[in-house]
Amino acid sequence: MVVPAKVEAHNHLHGVWVPACAGTAQAVKRILMIDLNETHDPKRASWIDSANAPGCDFPIQNLPFGIFRPPVGEPRGGVAIGDRVLDVAAMADFLNGLSARAAADCKAPHLNRMMELGPHAWSALRRDLSRLLSTESSDWRHRIEPHLTPMADAELFRPIDVPNFTDFYASVFHATNAGRMFRPDNPLMPNYKYVPVAYHSRASSVRVSGTPVVRPKGQIKPGDAPAPFYAPCRALDYELELGIVVGVRSELGTPVPVGSAGNSIFGFCLLNDWSARDIQAWEYQPLGPFLGKNFATTISPWIVTSEALAPYHTQAYRRPEGDPAPLPYLTDSADQERGGIAIELSAYILTAKMREQGLEPFRLSHSPFATIYWTVAQMIAHHTSNGCNLEIGDLLGSGTVSGPDKSGWGSLLELSARGREPIELPSGETRGFIEDGDEIVFRGRCEREGLARIGFGECRGVVLPAN
Repeated sequence: MVVPAKVEAHNHLHGVWVPACAGTAQAVKRILMIDLNETHDPKRASWIDSANAPGCDFPIQNLPFGIFRPPVGEPRGGVAIGDRVLDVAAMADFLNGLSARAAADCKAPHLNRMMELGPHAWSALRRDLSRLLSTESSDWRHRIEPHLTPMADAELFRPIDVPNFTDFYASVFHATNAGRMFRPDNPLMPNYKYVPVAYHSRASSVRVSGTPVVRPKGQIKPGDAPAPFYAPCRALDYELELGIVVGVRSELGTPVPVGSAGNSIFGFCLLNDWSARDIQAWEYQPLGPFLGKNFATTISPWIVTSEALAPYHTQAYRRPEGDPAPLPYLTDSADQERGGIAIELSAYILTAKMREQGLEPFRLSHSPFATIYWTVAQMIAHHTSNGCNLEIGDLLGSGTVSGPDKSGWGSLLELSARGREPIELPSGETRGFIEDGDEIVFRGRCEREGLARIGFGECRGVVLPAN
């Protein structure tokens, strides 16, 4: 595995590791349809003790990529492992071939340069880093430890340069809940079950977790007002989403087939699509979201790679009887069999008063991503179906992830019924929408018996008063 000076280069999988998890033969068959390798083995441990702790978001089976600045130095690519961040570029001298080149490209202040090398390079680098950090390579510890930074001492940055940002509307439960408030008798628009609906948002306002969000201003027109007025948003909301990071560019004029669309994805992050509901309600017709959406989008600092999530692929959401089948360009049997991902997303609130009282963030909802109506591959296939090209670093939002019952609704718009049914908090406060000083926190994880827990870290943002 390890040669005297470097980790041996491997550009192919060493067979398939079959997880020893409980479950039906059908479930195991579905897992076997996905390429798995030694990095997924739940028995693999790291010589970094914190990575082996129960409930750790960043075990050795995860190794998400981000951009950090150590106490001394410039921003660069890192990998989260336990409570540490590994300087990936510093590992280039220990590696060979494609993985060494990928590691060297992590010296840049964004991951786009490394992503440009393609999926084989991503996989080779992740596999070799896993080997260096495993207990099997503990004799390398003294050489690698100087390149580890405690997470608490690392400044984290937006991990990618974002050329474009597209936000989808892929949860049928959210679309139904939101539509019912405005069209009680016909909540879903006629196109919803045929088209993965989306809009192009603003890439320039995408920020990393921890960046404060200034309350936006805009035109507001209450239903009984004779004319709109310009004022700070009164109905500020969050949207609990999964971010999809494109790692492979496509050619202008050439659609990406749904069967291979998954190969375009570098990884996933948490995404908060902040929404000014009152501004949005007045402006969205006839061309859709604008100032009610483009003022801020927050993403988590760590991108969990597609490869790390391979064991957690599952069946796509099963459409109810009577729903139309996707059109042929959106149909692929393998995507239906394993295009879903078993990710659990949670949203929390921490008010200024709660902080004063020393309270923990209060969980507002817990949403299963596997209930999404359109798979990620279908979103990409539709996005490019007219010849639109994707760029490396493009960010796609899943749209608000809401489950079938209230405990899984992913926005305050749904949870508080547009503010009419405020939520009671442990501090004695209530919330219909977000107030100044409130902090919204997202968390995500994958857990299944017999597999290593994969976490996404946190996506946080505190709201400041309008300027």
